[in-house]
Amino acid sequence: MHDTIKNTPLELYFSIIIPVYNRPDEVGELLESLASQTDKNFEVILVEDGSTQRCDTVAHQYADRVNIRYYFKENSGRSQTRNYGMERASGNYLLFFDSDCILPPFYFERLNSALTQHYVDCFGGPDKAHESFTDLQKAISYSMTSFFTTGGIRGGKRGLEKFSPRTFNMGFSRQVYEQVGGFKDMFGEDIDLSTRIRRAGFSISLIREVFVYHKRRVSFRSFFKQVKVFGMARVALYQLHPGSLKIVHLLPAAFVIGCALLLVASLFCPYAGLPILLWAGLLFSESLVKNKSIHIAFLSVIAGFIQLFGYGIGFIKAFTEKIILHKQIDTEQELNKHYKKTK
Repeated sequence: MHDTIKNTPLELYFSIIIPVYNRPDEVGELLESLASQTDKNFEVILVEDGSTQRCDTVAHQYADRVNIRYYFKENSGRSQTRNYGMERASGNYLLFFDSDCILPPFYFERLNSALTQHYVDCFGGPDKAHESFTDLQKAISYSMTSFFTTGGIRGGKRGLEKFSPRTFNMGFSRQVYEQVGGFKDMFGEDIDLSTRIRRAGFSISLIREVFVYHKRRVSFRSFFKQVKVFGMARVALYQLHPGSLKIVHLLPAAFVIGCALLLVASLFCPYAGLPILLWAGLLFSESLVKNKSIHIAFLSVIAGFIQLFGYGIGFIKAFTEKIILHKQIDTEQELNKHYKKTK
């Protein structure tokens, strides 16, 4: 294990790497939130990944409020774009946000305090829904963070597996980057990198107080396609890291199969579908308490079913083809095909 006390820098300077593809409006909101930080001890590396709708004009508008460097490169995907940004960063701690995130003004003040008091080599933070988000975005955010849908993996609570930071809110030291390397060109690249960081002996922690507001998808259709890709990517991660597959990753597939069996059984016994209604009731009740809106709670139930069915169907499909039938399929090519449909 690494001695994190000795590795703690005397002063943390953060390099924020933001890959962006055709999202000038989102980038403007993210940069506005960075310009409003109470602690601005950071630089911003904004890397445009071959966009046709460039955000260089937006970046220029914030040049006098944020230490920002803008780069444009040919399209190569998220992983290589993040690596491109890291190669040009000057900070001793590297951070990553998605372009559809908004930071609360105290983000870096709290992060600097947390890392100064209890330094870790790699951290991740949770995400929440901002009050300005639409009801649909709030419902999807609830679905992606609730214990009843994801087992608490993404929501900042104690989960059912070891915590793996996600790139919508993730950071690690330059030493980690120099020893472990960057992101691989694959889906689930953040989980793969977290796994490699942990195996290299570096410390990883969830810092709950450094959250972001994450917009995620804006339609149920695109949300379903996205989580289906997540399910397929989990099988690809299992092939790369056999010990990474946990019980919690099997739950969506079990949910899909269980619902199908209960619906068939309800043809013979009308009470067979009660477990499904009970689960829907739990989602509705929890979302109602959190969001204080009947409409959002109703949408949260729909989002919850989409979340588990999309992930479960993707997982079952990929697991059947690659693990059971041993089909020789280019996993990344297939995932890229599905991912492009979600854009």
